[in-house]
Amino acid sequence: METPTPIQDLAQVATRWQDTMLSLEKEYEQEPEVLKIGGVPVGTLGNFSASIGKAKSKKTFNVSAMVAAALSGKEVLNYTTDFPEGKDRILYIDTEQSQNHCMIVMHRIMKLAELPANEDCGRFYFLALRKFNPKERLAIIDDAISQIEGLGFVLIDGIRDLVYDINSPSEATCVISKLMQWTDEHQIHLHTILHQNKSDENARGHIGTEINNKAETVIQIEKDKDNSNISKVESVHTRSKDFLPFAFCINDQSLPELLPDYVPTKKSAGRPKQEPFSPYKDIHEAIHRKALELAFDGKETISGYKALEEELTTAYELEGTKLNHNKIVELIKFLTNKRMVVQESRGIYRFMPDYHY
Repeated sequence: METPTPIQDLAQVATRWQDTMLSLEKEYEQEPEVLKIGGVPVGTLGNFSASIGKAKSKKTFNVSAMVAAALSGKEVLNYTTDFPEGKDRILYIDTEQSQNHCMIVMHRIMKLAELPANEDCGRFYFLALRKFNPKERLAIIDDAISQIEGLGFVLIDGIRDLVYDINSPSEATCVISKLMQWTDEHQIHLHTILHQNKSDENARGHIGTEINNKAETVIQIEKDKDNSNISKVESVHTRSKDFLPFAFCINDQSLPELLPDYVPTKKSAGRPKQEPFSPYKDIHEAIHRKALELAFDGKETISGYKALEEELTTAYELEGTKLNHNKIVELIKFLTNKRMVVQESRGIYRFMPDYHY
């Protein structure tokens, strides 16, 4: 059979518009509520949710409890699940850790679920995708979701590694569209993890913006301000009512343990204190490269520190990153320290496109 061209594919999609039309004369079933926190629904079949948090906030410990609840059918931390009959298989996908660290997560989940930690479970699939590129990871996940019968719950830790550029609108739209396709076509609930920016509480990049716009529920995991061993879990936004915040610590067995009497420290009035600007942490490498190519476009070198500062200010702003004078000074220090820009002689600066980031 001849492979359809993209135009033929679009024609086939166009003929299906009748199938997507709703009718006021029909009744439509409510999506089953399969994931709850403290009895409050946060996840349904056919939708996806997300956890966000800064580095080391114990996001993976938190979702380990979520998966253990789905695996055991018991309450773990504050999580309970209720998957329909025949939809009780679980797929956990890790995109960034080594196989050894993935095994630690698997053992933790099995212990939380009170199941043997040295035996495979026929309902639990764990994929370690660190060695693959984003395109390959997407293909592997697509294949697994399509082939695992009885799949009800999928967890992706972390979605950032499914894109090459976290600030690419087109890549973000593509990946979020895949999440919506997978959850709708296979009637699963999917939960994913994404880091927050260091300087604020927003999920990182364009993909973070898309998650906030499209996810059924977004959960935030945050370290306690006075005790870094305690992590607080609260609702950022949800399509139903907010669940009550709760907290956990890591016990002597390296397992997350609920703190039922936890009282959070009240946030002080005014804006939260921001961490110092970091050109490495706050600006993606792709933005640096595009801005430098723009600043040095048509010229081998830039003469004078002031001229360099002006060219970089304009170039970074054109790439969507507006920087004041103090931040530009920090940026130039960073670029020269990383030898992305080198000072050949007094006041002569050259862009080094083959830099090692």
